[in-house]
Order: sequence, then C-alpha cells, then structure tokens
Amino acid sequence: MTANRNNTYAFRAPFGKILAFRENGILKAKNIRYAYSERFKKPIAVQPSDSEIIFPEKTPVCPQNISPLLEKMIGKTNLDDFEVDESPQYISIFRPENFNENEELSVIVWIHGGSYEIGCGDLPTADPTDWVKDQNIIIVTISYRLGIFGFLGGNEEKPANLGLFDLIEALKWIKNNIEYFGGDSENITLFGQSSGGDAIAHLMISEGTEGLFKRVIIHSAPLGLRKNRQKMSAEFLKNTQIFNEKSDALEIIENYKNCTPSFLKYGLKAAMPFGTQYGFPPLCNEGEAEERWRHKAKEVDVLIGLNDEETSFYLKTSDIINKYFPAKILNRAIRTTTEIIYGKPAKDFAENYAQNGGNVYLFRIHPRLKIANHFLGAHAIDLPLIFGNESAWKSSGILKNIPWKYIDENGRKLRKLWTEFAQYGKISDDSERPEILEIYKV
Repeated sequence: MTANRNNTYAFRAPFGKILAFRENGILKAKNIRYAYSERFKKPIAVQPSDSEIIFPEKTPVCPQNISPLLEKMIGKTNLDDFEVDESPQYISIFRPENFNENEELSVIVWIHGGSYEIGCGDLPTADPTDWVKDQNIIIVTISYRLGIFGFLGGNEEKPANLGLFDLIEALKWIKNNIEYFGGDSENITLFGQSSGGDAIAHLMISEGTEGLFKRVIIHSAPLGLRKNRQKMSAEFLKNTQIFNEKSDALEIIENYKNCTPSFLKYGLKAAMPFGTQYGFPPLCNEGEAEERWRHKAKEVDVLIGLNDEETSFYLKTSDIINKYFPAKILNRAIRTTTEIIYGKPAKDFAENYAQNGGNVYLFRIHPRLKIANHFLGAHAIDLPLIFGNESAWKSSGILKNIPWKYIDENGRKLRKLWTEFAQYGKISDDSERPEILEIYKV
C-alpha cells in the first residue's frame, strides 16, 4: 500500500493495482467491477489488469424504480449520485486507515435488501464507516442484478437466479483478493438484511460456494415467503415475455409492474414477486433445501433474527388500511404477519440447524420508548443501529421522534456484539447487551 499526493492509496492485489481514497480515518476502495454480464446471461468474472483500477465518480446501480415507501421511511435518494448500469457487478471495500501490518482483520460482507428489486451496495444509509472505525474490521459491500434482470427467469433464454450467480462471483473475488487489503480470507462473514438475508440463506446451499465464507448474520429474512413459488414465478415469467434482450431497459422498468401476478391468487408471496428459485442452478429442488441446510450445520456459524413488528413498516404506512381498520385489528395483523413471514421461519431454521449440530444464535430487536412513533420494531429499524451515520438518517420517517442518542448508544453495543460473532463465532455471556436486544444460543 502506498500513498500519493491526491490522498489516494494503491492496493496491490492479484486482481491489479486498486486505488482507494482516505476519508474520516477509513480507506475506501469503491465500485470495483468484479464481473460483467449481458442481459439474461450469467456473469463473467473480470480478469486481472495491469493498469490502475480507478473508482467511477458515480455509484453504479441496477435499473430500478424509486420506491415512494422507502423514500418516505428511509429518506430521499439523490439521483445525481448514481449511474444506471444494467451490469452492476461492483464491490466496495472499507478498511481502517491505520492497523498493525501483521494483523489480519475479520471481514464482513454486506448484501443489501430491497425485495430483490431495489437498492445497491453503496447507499448512505448503509455506509459502514462507523462500524469499521468502531470495531477495526473490514467491510465489503456488493451490488448485483435485481428484479427482472437478476431474479426472474426460468428458461433457456432467461435463466433463473442470475443475481445469485453475481453474488457467488463477488464472493470468489473477495476470497482471492481480500488478504491484500489486510483481511483474513479464512474469516469471512456474510451479513444481509431482508432479501439480502434471504439470499445469504440460499447462498449457504448453492453450488459453488464451498469455502467462500465461515459465518452468516441474517436480519429480517422473509423466509416465510420462500416456499411454493413455482407457479407464481412461471406466470410472472410468461407475462414478461414481451421483454427481451433488445428491449429498452428503462421501458422494462416502467412497464414490468403491469405484468406482476395477482396478489389475491398467490397471497402474501405476491408481495415479493422476485426471488430465488428452487430447481434451477445454483439451487437444489425445494424439497432438498432442508437437508442441504442440515449438511451445512457443522460448517457455517449462524446468527439469525428479526425486529419485533416487522410488517408495521408496510401496514402502518398505508392510508387505506389505517382508515378502515381499527388499531386493535391492525396491531393483531402486524403481529400475525410478522410471525408468518419472519418470526416462525427464523425460529424453525435456528432450531433445525441446532438439532443437527449447528452453532446458531437467535435474536429479536425491539426498541422501547414512550414516544409517538408507529415503527419502533418495524422492518429496517435495525439498519441505523448497525450502520449509524446520523446525517443519512435524519429525514427518515422510521426514526421520527426517536433521539439519535438512543440509536447511537444501542447501535454501538449491537455492532460490538455482531463483530464478536464475526470474529469468533460466538457471543460471550459477559458481553454487554443493548437494551433493545433479546438473544440466545439455540
């Protein structure tokens, strides 16, 4: 690693000479392309280069629609910071500027959520700078194909699970190169929230992932929506046959929602029409998934859990639902749907994993404050706790009336616990718990 006058640094890895910049005590090597792809084709790994690899000015992002719900609950998206790229296979690496040269830092790989439809690896609300500085670790973020480009498919022209193949290529890149950034390639933990957590659960049983990671942290994965999706996915694929390799990407994004399957016909699953698909590479058939997880029990450590009232994120933001349903009925619906989609599946996963010799912890996050806020245990309330970054969250609806001091104090303790798990595969009984957290070894 060498510095130059422009406040940049050069990491020399097998992949090439990669430039990073220094900011707030962190070295950031951003938006490194790990693969490229043509539409509806598997990713091809980028080959090493003799020339300097320079980060692009704008963050590449898969074509997608801006979500009004996320803008209301999380915050506005500054479109000037992003560049639409149909081949969005990029990673970013965040590392402390100063550390012992002989030390190998634990590595956490962030896989973002967004219903397999929206988001990217580099958003201000998931900037890992605070975590990296607090706990002296390396965090890598991944961007991958989404929506119709990454998580539909199901025939020769449009293969399924292309987004999973992207993630596998990214993990191979990290495994082969991270030690040249000061990371421990034998101590890699995957961390994901929402569909990112669901993707991690399925990466555990995907072909081609052996030895690529040692532990996983799964937040708010909608595992209750993973089963019996074949008919819905097939109908969605059939409805979108009008879109092909020659269709304009923005036209696809503007119009694909007219083709989504009927909510009434498929129930809760239709709320997340994109997703991983069993029976297509790199995944097994649905009936084999439980057995595959059982086989992984002694290989991969698991930390899995949820927030206390996940679906309040969706139900309490609906003007129609709040108008026609009394609070008592609405609260009951939130509790029921939270358990169906998130709670019971996480508990079942953890218990089955433990019964087969797995090292697994189960947690639940439930902020407790007597304030006017409908979203204290909602989906995504864990993100500001984990990532911090007050300036990115100051306008979010999900934190309305919650003092940042409360988020910061609990967040620091939570980050320390999650880092302990990533480093050692366990959480000591003596480690300080934040008041918002219930956690136990299963």
